[in-house]
Amino acid sequence: MDFTPTEEQGAAQELAAQIFGDLSTHERLTAAGTGTDAELWKALCAAGLVAAVEETGLLGLVLVLEEMGRVTAQVPFAAHVAYGLLAVGAHGTEEQRERLLPGFRDGSAVATGAFPVRGGVRADGEGRLSGVLAAVPWLRDASHVLVPAALPDAGVGCFLVETAGLEVAPVDLTAPWRAGRLVLDGTAGERVGGRDAYAPVLAAARTAFAGLQAGVCAGSLARAVAYTSVREQFGRPLSTNQGVLLKAADAYMDTEAIRVTSYEAAWRHDEGLAYESHALTAAWWGAEAGRRVVHAGQHLHGGMGADLEHPVHRHFLWGRQLDAYLGSGGEVLAELGQLIAEEGESV
Repeated sequence: MDFTPTEEQGAAQELAAQIFGDLSTHERLTAAGTGTDAELWKALCAAGLVAAVEETGLLGLVLVLEEMGRVTAQVPFAAHVAYGLLAVGAHGTEEQRERLLPGFRDGSAVATGAFPVRGGVRADGEGRLSGVLAAVPWLRDASHVLVPAALPDAGVGCFLVETAGLEVAPVDLTAPWRAGRLVLDGTAGERVGGRDAYAPVLAAARTAFAGLQAGVCAGSLARAVAYTSVREQFGRPLSTNQGVLLKAADAYMDTEAIRVTSYEAAWRHDEGLAYESHALTAAWWGAEAGRRVVHAGQHLHGGMGADLEHPVHRHFLWGRQLDAYLGSGGEVLAELGQLIAEEGESV
């Protein structure tokens, strides 16, 4: 395996780092509060970074999301691409791709997803959906939401629902992800893919959000290193304290584990190899190690880490949101164990 980015992937990551670094500053994030940065979203779409994922693949998306996570940029990039551009591109019909992808590419239409399936939504034989989606990230910004629903004859199907005309109640999550509560009552849904579409969409999303978590953790650690290098105690920088060094080293190794497992899962996806177990591995590291890293970032800031207005607090909120978003560590580990057992039985 070779995780070296292609020229196109490297260029996308470099451009993303520049745009996120210029526009997603502490001052702008403070001014935005819990809202989406519309100017940043327009800049990303105008630069072609959203549409470029079709060329750079899932690994290219992971690289861009790392840069987004470093600065906790408040845009629906990850959800939009995972549940819109990639899901429709991989599982939609030719007619659906021609109709939906242009809007997803230029950002004039915004997608999100109600993943993973929790058993609360059911579909009838005509694709009408009923159930409650308690908290869907970025729903208040979305024109479309991809909903996994139980099928009448068992199994799970993916349905794309237009949010126009539907009542969306605001919901606050740990991170400022513009979530909403949606009640479906015989709501029309457009089927995307067959009954085999749900698992790969979820696996791709888990890989993407693990990449985002790697960036969140890298940003948290970078802030902690910068702070402990200049904050002095007893006449010397905190970074010279052995306990601080060890905690930072552990956080670095955890961050690298998230990064390399998300790279591997994304690379296997792009190469057309089986990657479901690798996506679960990346998700587990994102949940378990991600939580440790953002807690360490808070701890290494000492009393400053308790300041809700300090930039490191955003990384803490995002890291805690991501550690359970697509399944907690225990849930993901149980899925991985079941998958390994099933693979062993089939040999």
